[in-house]
Amino acid sequence: MGRDNEPFGRAWEPAGPLARMGRAALDVIYPHRSLDDDRPVQTPGLSAEAWSRITFLDDPACDGCGTPFEFSLGPGARCAACLAKPRAFDRARAACLYDDASRGLVLQLKYADRTDLSRLFAAWISRSSRDLLAEADAVAPVPLHPSRLFRRRYNQAAEIARPLARLWSRAYLADALVRRRDTGAQAGRSGTGRRRNVAAAFRVPDSRRRQVEGRRILLIDDVMTTGATLEACARALKAAGAAGVDAAVIARVKDPASLTI
Repeated sequence: MGRDNEPFGRAWEPAGPLARMGRAALDVIYPHRSLDDDRPVQTPGLSAEAWSRITFLDDPACDGCGTPFEFSLGPGARCAACLAKPRAFDRARAACLYDDASRGLVLQLKYADRTDLSRLFAAWISRSSRDLLAEADAVAPVPLHPSRLFRRRYNQAAEIARPLARLWSRAYLADALVRRRDTGAQAGRSGTGRRRNVAAAFRVPDSRRRQVEGRRILLIDDVMTTGATLEACARALKAAGAAGVDAAVIARVKDPASLTI
């Protein structure tokens, strides 16, 4: 019976012809809408106008913090800041610059319940951080304090990390890292103030150390400004025995000295 029905069953698999026909019919009845302005588009994602304004980042960039370079300095090259003072995390990547074009989308995910944007951002990070993901054993989001999670109802970093881990078949560490005190917002603080604000704010619970020990962890967050939060998380993971910690974000501030977020 199984063999007789196998061709029909395969036709309804996600990549099968009947499944493709079904999706095409649904696209006609319910056309895709752009994520930025809700206009009809041919494929899911941003409108062409919004897409063209985003400054996506790729090589050349600093291997340590992801700062874009104007020209290539060779594989593994690091910026002056990373050479002078290496980061607590090993490497970092960002999908795009945090500027007027990307800010609205990131803030919609963070504050406006636009969790539908998370898969788009996961796809962006998958591209920009493919080298880090290839070496990662597990993916972990930067955690929120329980009080903030209660108010916001979701962790934007987790909304990105979950589909990203699934896409790359990596372990997803939902609660291996916890924020043990409410540090408040980083916006408006100096670089030194940000580092002090998150110092010793994160830890790996004893019950979760086995998820971390000996593994290379990819940390996920929405925006990187000075990197203070990601460094504090990396220290906690390494203290718990992580073999290495890299970081990936949707967007990074090109000039952290501005500190506008």
